[in-house]
Amino acid sequence: MTAGSGRSSVTVTDNRTGKTIEVPIADNAIPATAFLALKAPYAPGEREENDTPYGLRVLDPSFMNTAMIQSAITYIDGNKGFLMHRGYPIEQLAEKSTFLETAYLLIYGELPSAKQYGLWQWEIMHHTFVADDLAKMLKNMRYDAHPMSIFISAFAAMAAFAPEANPALQGRDMYVQNKDVMNKQIVRILGKATTIAAMAYRLRIGRPFNAPRADLSYTENLLYMMDHMAEPNAYRPDPRLAKALDVLFILHADHEMNCSTSTMVHVGSSLVDPYSCVAAASAALYGPLHGGANEAVIRMLTKIGAVENVPAFLEAVKAKKELLFGFGHRVYRETDPRSKIIRQVADMVFDVCGREQLIEVAIALKDAALRDEYFTSRKLYPNVDYWSGLIYKAMGFPLDFYPVLFVVPRVAGYLAHWKQQLDSGKNKISRPRQVYVGPPRRDYVPLDQRPDRAVSSASGLVDLPHYMSKRRLHKI
Repeated sequence: MTAGSGRSSVTVTDNRTGKTIEVPIADNAIPATAFLALKAPYAPGEREENDTPYGLRVLDPSFMNTAMIQSAITYIDGNKGFLMHRGYPIEQLAEKSTFLETAYLLIYGELPSAKQYGLWQWEIMHHTFVADDLAKMLKNMRYDAHPMSIFISAFAAMAAFAPEANPALQGRDMYVQNKDVMNKQIVRILGKATTIAAMAYRLRIGRPFNAPRADLSYTENLLYMMDHMAEPNAYRPDPRLAKALDVLFILHADHEMNCSTSTMVHVGSSLVDPYSCVAAASAALYGPLHGGANEAVIRMLTKIGAVENVPAFLEAVKAKKELLFGFGHRVYRETDPRSKIIRQVADMVFDVCGREQLIEVAIALKDAALRDEYFTSRKLYPNVDYWSGLIYKAMGFPLDFYPVLFVVPRVAGYLAHWKQQLDSGKNKISRPRQVYVGPPRRDYVPLDQRPDRAVSSASGLVDLPHYMSKRRLHKI
């Protein structure tokens, strides 16, 4: 691959055939479909399943260097540790904005005017109630169900409560033709996300649901619904904790094409309703490699236990005997800019709730790792998950609730990308290609003619233990 006739293209020569194509470069990216022009006959002995005469495919497992979309929402410079939303640095938004204002910016592209923001906030805070039948369904969840399972189930079910929002019922172009319907679903989803989160928390602690309050801020209302008991006077969460949570929500609102956001875009490309899209995206975030990372940090710090144990732990990490959580990032090669902001938020929370005991271990581990060439040479710097878990722990949230506190603000990013995709007028259903490496064509063999094979868990289903009363084991 060499530079083309101009600086805006590359020239590619297929050494199998000698064919040369010129591929245009736009925004430092080339279209993968250009390589379909590189067709070749099958080489002697080559598998037909390679589809060689139909064009060259581009293989990129886990999307290590494949751009899924063109986006105007979030930019990350991983080499410099820089993050901005719609052109605004994350540091400025965290210091000066609110979560709802940042959500508006992400979804609609500009900071709102005072009038726009007033209406935006009013609409969201007046769309916080959920249908009574949905609340009854959630009450029937097991007391020990994971809060994320409840959150995902609620959003999946919510689609059934909004048939007017379903393109399968109302027409595939409904969100292109009617922006009022789109905007209504956006405020509904943002408003109800905190209510569903609080319900999941209350189920976990065996308490009745609290009705939302529109006179509180977004994060104040969430804390109120979670914590209000039977106070003699009107309960209001500590404003410092509400502010800390609001900053955390800004930091988690969007992070371009991460696993869950790309899931939102992928599922949304089929034109399914946005509630189903959010449920799918939330399921992707649920995984321990995504939304569960801050929980893993707390378990790691708890296991280390004391500052004096840090050196031995880091040596065990180098020896591949322990795992280091909260350091490094798929995109960032320098410090995650969010981690600097979140460290300051931690002190705000500690002033209210007391200093989290594990903070000393966390600081000692961070300092020791940043002095060690083994970690710095591998670009392993603290990320946002390293500090956020400590804040959630100090605020008294249970470990399994951490991913919920991640997904609630990330819903804003999901909706921003969903809207951008539909507004672009270029939406096509996502359908990744594959490189088939399975068996070549073969003919069906009847069951009685197949050779015997040992039964094992590696080759298929085996006899599984069935737990039943001994009364059922008696044979006549």
